[in-house]
Amino acid sequence: MRRRERLRVVANEAVGPYSLIRVERGGLEPGVPGQFFMLEAPGRLLPRPMSLCQAPPGELSFLLEAIGPGTRALAAVEPGDELHVFGPLGNGYRLDVHKPLLVGGGIGAAPFPYLSEELGGPPAILGFRSDLHAEAAALVPNAEVVVEPTLVTEPLTDLVTDCYKVFACGPEPMLAAVRELAPDAQLAWEAPMACGYGACYGCSVEIDGVLQRLCVAGPVLEAA
Repeated sequence: MRRRERLRVVANEAVGPYSLIRVERGGLEPGVPGQFFMLEAPGRLLPRPMSLCQAPPGELSFLLEAIGPGTRALAAVEPGDELHVFGPLGNGYRLDVHKPLLVGGGIGAAPFPYLSEELGGPPAILGFRSDLHAEAAALVPNAEVVVEPTLVTEPLTDLVTDCYKVFACGPEPMLAAVRELAPDAQLAWEAPMACGYGACYGCSVEIDGVLQRLCVAGPVLEAA
């Protein structure tokens, strides 16, 4: 059940160029891997959607990249600060599959530590733009890492014929390429969000000619 609470920041840890923000869990449930939470950035009007990265006892953690004013404000929090957190929201991954394989690109690896734990540590393929960004792969067990110009679809090509069921998260071009190789993949789409529960229509994206509110229909959608 989704809730909104003001939670204390436990730690802000650097993971390569990313920030791993750990907060006390309070009364929030972690939900299903692939669901998201709205984090209110200090001094910013609108919250930012963040996939849950880890859910250790008593905590929730979020991996983010500071690319705009909101994420920069979140990346600057310090232990003892407080954040308004709302969630879990949206639809996560369907976990009842045989032979799962995680495929992520860049900050799209954010939900995979929690997902990997729930699935028992399946193999993963993670792609990053640099060796520094690839430090985030240490959060995901059993991960094969590729760095640009190598794409995640190159090692994926050899695995999709082995009956793996793909869980993917990353930029839209990567999701489109994964979809070509694995038509039954579960894809976590990304879009800006203002509310997180379908009221503002700010996260509407066109998928196969149909507008989808990702915060309600997704963010995880079946590829086929």
